[in-house]
Amino acid sequence: PNDESVLSILDKLSLIIDGKITNAGILLFGKNPQKAFINSNIRVGAFKGNDSTTIVSDRIIDGNLFEQVTKAEEAIKFCINVNYSITGETSERKEIWDYPLSAIRETLLNAIVHRDYFDRSSPIQIKVFKDWLWFFNPGNLVEDITIDSLKSFHPSKPRNPLIANVFYRAGLIEQFGSGIDRIMHACHTEIIPEPEFTEECGGFSVKFKKEFTNLNKRQIQALIYIKENGSITNSKYQEITNSKRATVKRDLSEMIDLGIIEIGRAHV
Repeated sequence: PNDESVLSILDKLSLIIDGKITNAGILLFGKNPQKAFINSNIRVGAFKGNDSTTIVSDRIIDGNLFEQVTKAEEAIKFCINVNYSITGETSERKEIWDYPLSAIRETLLNAIVHRDYFDRSSPIQIKVFKDWLWFFNPGNLVEDITIDSLKSFHPSKPRNPLIANVFYRAGLIEQFGSGIDRIMHACHTEIIPEPEFTEECGGFSVKFKKEFTNLNKRQIQALIYIKENGSITNSKYQEITNSKRATVKRDLSEMIDLGIIEIGRAHV
Protein backbone atom coordinates (compact mmCIF):
# COMPACT_ATOMS: atom_id res chain seq x y z
CA PRO A 1 0.00 0.00 0.00
CA ASN A 2 1.09 3.58 -0.69
CA ASP A 3 0.76 4.58 2.96
CA GLU A 4 3.03 1.79 4.20
CA SER A 5 5.76 3.18 6.43
CA VAL A 6 9.44 3.12 5.55
CA LEU A 7 10.17 1.01 8.63
CA SER A 8 7.56 -1.55 7.57
CA ILE A 9 9.07 -1.82 4.08
CA LEU A 10 12.59 -2.18 5.47
CA ASP A 11 11.34 -4.84 7.87
CA LYS A 12 9.73 -6.84 5.03
CA LEU A 13 13.02 -6.67 3.12
CA SER A 14 14.84 -8.05 6.21
CA LEU A 15 16.83 -4.83 6.43
CA ILE A 16 15.81 -4.27 10.06
CA ILE A 17 16.59 -6.81 12.79
CA ASP A 18 15.62 -6.25 16.43
CA GLY A 19 14.77 -2.66 15.62
CA LYS A 20 18.18 -1.90 14.12
CA ILE A 21 19.02 -1.39 10.47
CA THR A 22 21.33 -4.00 8.95
CA ASN A 23 24.61 -3.40 7.16
CA ALA A 24 22.84 -4.04 3.85
CA GLY A 25 20.22 -1.43 4.74
CA ILE A 26 22.92 1.15 5.45
CA LEU A 27 24.65 0.43 2.12
CA LEU A 28 21.42 0.47 0.14
CA PHE A 29 19.63 3.46 1.66
CA GLY A 30 22.00 5.23 4.05
CA LYS A 31 22.74 8.94 3.62
CA ASN A 32 26.48 8.36 4.15
CA PRO A 33 27.30 4.64 4.00
CA GLN A 34 31.02 5.43 3.68
CA LYS A 35 31.04 6.60 7.30
CA ALA A 36 30.28 3.04 8.41
CA PHE A 37 31.98 1.22 5.52
CA ILE A 38 35.18 2.91 4.42
CA ASN A 39 35.88 2.34 0.71
CA SER A 40 32.31 1.14 0.05
CA ASN A 41 32.45 3.34 -3.03
CA ILE A 42 33.57 3.22 -6.66
CA ARG A 43 36.62 4.80 -8.25
CA VAL A 44 36.53 5.42 -12.01
CA GLY A 45 39.77 6.45 -13.70
CA ALA A 46 40.75 7.09 -17.31
CA PHE A 47 44.34 6.76 -18.50
CA LYS A 48 46.29 7.96 -21.50
CA GLY A 49 47.33 5.03 -23.68
CA ASN A 50 47.32 1.48 -22.34
CA ASP A 51 49.23 1.79 -19.07
CA SER A 52 48.68 3.46 -15.71
CA THR A 53 51.39 6.11 -15.92
CA THR A 54 49.26 9.08 -16.98
CA ILE A 55 45.84 9.68 -15.41
CA VAL A 56 43.44 11.70 -17.56
CA SER A 57 40.51 11.74 -15.14
CA ASP A 58 39.79 10.33 -11.70
CA ARG A 59 36.42 10.24 -9.98
CA ILE A 60 35.44 8.77 -6.61
CA ILE A 61 31.74 7.94 -6.37
CA ASP A 62 30.18 7.90 -2.90
CA GLY A 63 26.60 7.58 -1.74
CA ASN A 64 24.27 4.63 -1.34
CA LEU A 65 24.37 1.74 -3.79
CA PHE A 66 21.52 3.04 -5.95
CA GLU A 67 23.28 6.37 -6.32
CA GLN A 68 26.53 4.62 -7.16
CA VAL A 69 24.94 2.67 -10.03
CA THR A 70 23.71 5.84 -11.73
CA LYS A 71 26.81 7.94 -11.12
CA ALA A 72 29.28 5.19 -12.07
CA GLU A 73 27.49 4.54 -15.37
CA GLU A 74 27.70 8.24 -16.18
CA ALA A 75 31.40 8.34 -15.27
CA ILE A 76 32.23 5.35 -17.47
CA LYS A 77 30.32 6.75 -20.44
CA PHE A 78 32.20 10.02 -20.01
CA CYS A 79 35.52 8.11 -20.35
CA ILE A 80 34.76 5.89 -23.36
CA ASN A 81 34.19 6.83 -26.98
CA VAL A 82 30.95 6.90 -28.91
CA ASN A 83 30.52 7.18 -32.68
CA TYR A 84 27.34 7.82 -34.62
CA SER A 85 26.06 6.12 -37.73
CA ILE A 86 23.11 6.96 -39.99
CA THR A 87 22.28 4.03 -42.23
CA GLY A 88 19.75 5.85 -44.41
CA GLU A 89 16.96 3.47 -43.43
CA THR A 90 15.79 5.99 -40.81
CA SER A 91 16.65 9.57 -39.95
CA GLU A 92 17.78 8.51 -36.49
CA ARG A 93 21.46 8.11 -35.78
CA LYS A 94 22.81 4.96 -34.16
CA GLU A 95 25.21 5.24 -31.23
CA ILE A 96 28.22 2.93 -31.45
CA TRP A 97 30.09 2.79 -28.14
CA ASP A 98 33.52 1.26 -27.57
CA TYR A 99 31.82 -1.42 -25.47
CA PRO A 100 28.18 -2.52 -25.24
CA LEU A 101 26.50 -0.43 -22.56
CA SER A 102 24.38 -3.37 -21.42
CA ALA A 103 27.55 -5.37 -20.66
CA ILE A 104 29.06 -2.43 -18.77
CA ARG A 105 25.91 -2.04 -16.68
CA GLU A 106 25.69 -5.77 -15.93
CA THR A 107 29.36 -5.90 -14.91
CA LEU A 108 28.92 -2.85 -12.69
CA LEU A 109 25.86 -4.36 -11.00
CA ASN A 110 27.65 -7.66 -10.48
CA ALA A 111 30.58 -5.86 -8.87
CA ILE A 112 28.28 -3.99 -6.48
CA VAL A 113 26.20 -7.04 -5.54
CA HIS A 114 29.10 -9.47 -5.14
CA ARG A 115 31.86 -7.34 -3.60
CA ASP A 116 33.12 -8.06 -0.07
CA TYR A 117 32.08 -4.98 1.92
CA PHE A 118 34.07 -6.14 4.95
CA ASP A 119 37.26 -5.92 2.88
CA ARG A 120 37.98 -2.25 3.42
CA SER A 121 41.31 -2.22 1.57
CA SER A 122 39.99 -0.71 -1.65
CA PRO A 123 36.84 0.46 -3.45
CA ILE A 124 35.44 -1.07 -6.60
CA GLN A 125 37.87 0.09 -9.28
CA ILE A 126 37.11 0.78 -12.93
CA LYS A 127 39.97 1.75 -15.21
CA VAL A 128 39.55 2.94 -18.78
CA PHE A 129 42.50 2.62 -21.15
CA LYS A 130 42.91 3.31 -24.85
CA ASP A 131 42.14 -0.25 -25.93
CA TRP A 132 40.64 -1.92 -22.88
CA LEU A 133 38.37 -1.49 -19.87
CA TRP A 134 38.96 -3.12 -16.47
CA PHE A 135 36.60 -3.72 -13.53
CA PHE A 136 37.78 -4.93 -10.11
CA ASN A 137 35.80 -5.63 -6.96
CA PRO A 138 37.23 -6.82 -3.61
CA GLY A 139 36.28 -10.38 -2.78
CA ASN A 140 37.05 -13.66 -4.57
CA LEU A 141 34.35 -15.85 -6.06
CA VAL A 142 32.10 -17.50 -3.48
CA GLU A 143 32.66 -21.13 -2.54
CA ASP A 144 32.18 -23.75 -5.28
CA ILE A 145 31.99 -21.14 -8.08
CA THR A 146 34.96 -21.12 -10.49
CA ILE A 147 35.90 -19.04 -13.53
CA ASP A 148 35.02 -21.99 -15.78
CA SER A 149 31.64 -22.56 -14.14
CA LEU A 150 30.74 -18.89 -14.62
CA LYS A 151 30.71 -19.43 -18.39
CA SER A 152 28.42 -22.45 -18.17
CA PHE A 153 25.15 -23.24 -16.43
CA HIS A 154 25.55 -22.40 -12.73
CA PRO A 155 23.41 -21.51 -9.72
CA SER A 156 23.08 -17.98 -8.39
CA LYS A 157 25.15 -17.56 -5.20
CA PRO A 158 25.24 -13.85 -4.29
CA ARG A 159 27.75 -12.90 -1.61
CA ASN A 160 25.26 -10.31 -0.33
CA PRO A 161 21.77 -11.86 -0.61
CA LEU A 162 19.94 -8.92 1.01
CA ILE A 163 21.47 -6.47 -1.47
CA ALA A 164 20.78 -8.87 -4.34
CA ASN A 165 17.14 -9.22 -3.26
CA VAL A 166 16.55 -5.46 -3.18
CA PHE A 167 18.27 -4.96 -6.56
CA TYR A 168 16.15 -7.78 -7.96
CA ARG A 169 12.93 -6.22 -6.66
CA ALA A 170 14.05 -2.89 -8.14
CA GLY A 171 14.40 -4.56 -11.56
CA LEU A 172 18.16 -4.04 -11.75
CA ILE A 173 19.28 -7.69 -11.75
CA GLU A 174 18.01 -11.22 -12.22
CA GLN A 175 18.48 -13.84 -9.49
CA PHE A 176 19.24 -16.84 -11.64
CA GLY A 177 22.99 -16.53 -12.25
CA SER A 178 22.39 -15.19 -15.77
CA GLY A 179 24.48 -12.01 -15.53
CA ILE A 180 27.60 -13.48 -17.12
CA ASP A 181 25.52 -14.93 -19.97
CA ARG A 182 24.08 -11.49 -20.71
CA ILE A 183 27.56 -9.93 -20.67
CA MET A 184 28.87 -12.54 -23.11
CA HIS A 185 25.81 -12.21 -25.36
CA ALA A 186 26.17 -8.42 -25.51
CA CYS A 187 29.83 -8.76 -26.56
CA HIS A 188 28.95 -11.31 -29.24
CA THR A 189 26.17 -9.07 -30.55
CA GLU A 190 28.43 -6.00 -30.72
CA ILE A 191 31.27 -8.12 -32.17
CA ILE A 192 33.97 -7.46 -29.59
CA PRO A 193 36.10 -10.13 -27.85
CA GLU A 194 34.66 -12.03 -24.92
CA PRO A 195 35.74 -10.43 -21.63
CA GLU A 196 38.46 -12.00 -19.51
CA PHE A 197 37.41 -13.06 -16.00
CA THR A 198 40.17 -13.34 -13.39
CA GLU A 199 40.59 -13.85 -9.66
CA GLU A 200 43.45 -11.60 -8.58
CA CYS A 201 44.74 -9.58 -5.62
CA GLY A 202 42.00 -10.87 -3.33
CA GLY A 203 39.23 -9.89 -5.71
CA PHE A 204 37.55 -10.50 -9.05
CA SER A 205 38.22 -8.62 -12.28
CA VAL A 206 36.61 -8.34 -15.71
CA LYS A 207 38.62 -7.05 -18.67
CA PHE A 208 37.00 -5.90 -21.91
CA LYS A 209 38.96 -5.32 -25.12
CA LYS A 210 37.79 -3.11 -27.97
CA GLU A 211 39.04 -5.20 -30.84
CA PHE A 212 40.26 -8.65 -31.82
CA THR A 213 44.06 -8.57 -31.92
CA ASN A 214 44.37 -11.65 -34.13
CA LEU A 215 42.65 -10.13 -37.18
CA ASN A 216 44.19 -8.43 -40.17
CA LYS A 217 43.41 -4.87 -41.25
CA ARG A 218 40.80 -5.98 -43.80
CA GLN A 219 38.91 -8.03 -41.23
CA ILE A 220 38.88 -5.16 -38.76
CA GLN A 221 37.49 -2.87 -41.48
CA ALA A 222 34.76 -5.43 -42.10
CA LEU A 223 33.87 -5.63 -38.39
CA ILE A 224 33.54 -1.86 -38.21
CA TYR A 225 31.20 -1.96 -41.22
CA ILE A 226 29.11 -4.76 -39.65
CA LYS A 227 28.80 -2.82 -36.39
CA GLU A 228 27.50 0.19 -38.29
CA ASN A 229 25.27 -1.62 -40.78
CA GLY A 230 24.38 -4.97 -39.23
CA SER A 231 25.89 -7.20 -41.94
CA ILE A 232 28.26 -7.23 -44.89
CA THR A 233 28.17 -8.90 -48.31
CA ASN A 234 31.10 -10.37 -50.18
CA SER A 235 30.91 -7.59 -52.78
CA LYS A 236 30.80 -4.86 -50.12
CA TYR A 237 33.82 -6.44 -48.40
CA GLN A 238 35.69 -6.33 -51.71
CA GLU A 239 34.73 -2.69 -52.16
CA ILE A 240 35.73 -1.32 -48.74
CA THR A 241 38.98 -3.33 -48.51
CA ASN A 242 39.95 -3.25 -52.19
CA SER A 243 40.37 -7.04 -52.17
CA LYS A 244 39.69 -9.93 -54.51
CA ARG A 245 36.76 -12.26 -54.01
CA ALA A 246 38.97 -15.23 -53.01
CA THR A 247 40.72 -13.13 -50.35
CA VAL A 248 37.40 -11.95 -48.99
CA LYS A 249 36.02 -15.46 -48.82
CA ARG A 250 39.11 -16.62 -46.93
CA ASP A 251 38.94 -13.69 -44.50
CA LEU A 252 35.27 -14.23 -43.75
CA SER A 253 35.73 -17.99 -43.36
CA GLU A 254 38.45 -17.38 -40.77
CA MET A 255 36.19 -15.02 -38.84
CA ILE A 256 33.31 -17.50 -38.93
CA ASP A 257 35.59 -20.33 -37.72
CA LEU A 258 36.75 -18.12 -34.84
CA GLY A 259 33.13 -17.49 -33.88
CA ILE A 260 33.47 -13.74 -34.42
CA ILE A 261 30.67 -13.48 -37.00
CA GLU A 262 27.88 -15.71 -38.23
CA ILE A 263 26.85 -16.61 -41.78
CA GLY A 264 23.64 -14.59 -41.40
CA ARG A 265 25.57 -11.43 -40.59
CA ALA A 266 28.32 -11.86 -43.14
CA HIS A 267 26.20 -12.91 -46.14
CA VAL A 268 29.16 -14.69 -47.72
